[in-house]
Order: sequence, then C-alpha cells, then structure tokens
Amino acid sequence: MASVNPGRWVLPGLIAAIAATLTAAVGATITLLGPWYRSLEQPSWAPPDIAFGPAWTLIFALCAISGTTAWRAAPDRVSADTVIGLFAINGFLNLLWSFLFFRVQRPDWSAVEVWFLWTSILVLILYCWRFSRLAALLFLPYLAWVTFAGALNIKVVELNGPFG
Repeated sequence: MASVNPGRWVLPGLIAAIAATLTAAVGATITLLGPWYRSLEQPSWAPPDIAFGPAWTLIFALCAISGTTAWRAAPDRVSADTVIGLFAINGFLNLLWSFLFFRVQRPDWSAVEVWFLWTSILVLILYCWRFSRLAALLFLPYLAWVTFAGALNIKVVELNGPFG
C-alpha cells in the first residue's frame, strides 16, 4: 500500500480553500437582497432566501475539495494548470451571474449568462473525469444547483420582465 504524504495536499488545499472563500465573499458582497430583489415575483417553487447561504457554502466546500483533488491527480503540469484555469473561468462566471442579476438588476441577462456558467461546470466535470473521477463527481451538486438556479432565473424573467 502506497503511503500518503499529507504535505502534498497542504498547498493545493490551502489555495483552493482561499480561492473558494474569496469567490464566495465577493459573491456575497455583490448579492443585494434589497427592495428591488424583494419586489420580484418568485415562482411558488423558489426556495426561501435562507436556503441559499447553506447551499452555496456546501457547493464552495465541495469545489475546494474537488479542485484540490483534481490538481493533485493531474498527470502533468499542463493538466494541473488547465484545472486552475478552468476553475478561474468558472469563478469569474459565477461572480458575473451575481453581478448581472443583483447589481445590474438584469435577470434577463443573467438568464443567458447562467448557461455559460453551467457549461463551465460541465467542462470541469468532463476534464477532471479523465484523471480524477472523485473530483468530477464532487461537481455534480454544483451542476444540479446551477441547473435549478437557471430554471429559477428564467421563471423570474417570465414573471417580472421586461427589464431595462
């Protein structure tokens, strides 16, 4: 049985945790649940606002674990750098959705952008699957949540549009 060197996981784990925490923190500062948001009609199946914090906390934790796992499992430097790049793109798209929906107050634009975010998660899953099934599988809750969020976003647009 091969021995596991915990030191090999410290730096990648720390970097992944910091990246996930920063993305979550910036996203939280962008997300304004003020009068404009409260005035939006929501579908009957929308979860209560209090559910979003725990859901995103779990998703970001799983992403940090997945990122660390994928980074360590990458067969070479190019693959590891690609994992980092794909995570960076995904983080940007995650923040862009919040910015478009909450700050620009354009759920119609965010309803288009969410599919770029969704695609970036699918690309991460497919890319990581080649060398880490665990890393890929840890993304499935994120993909499911963004699929649900995309459907919710589209319904908000239907119930409240047009915007702008």
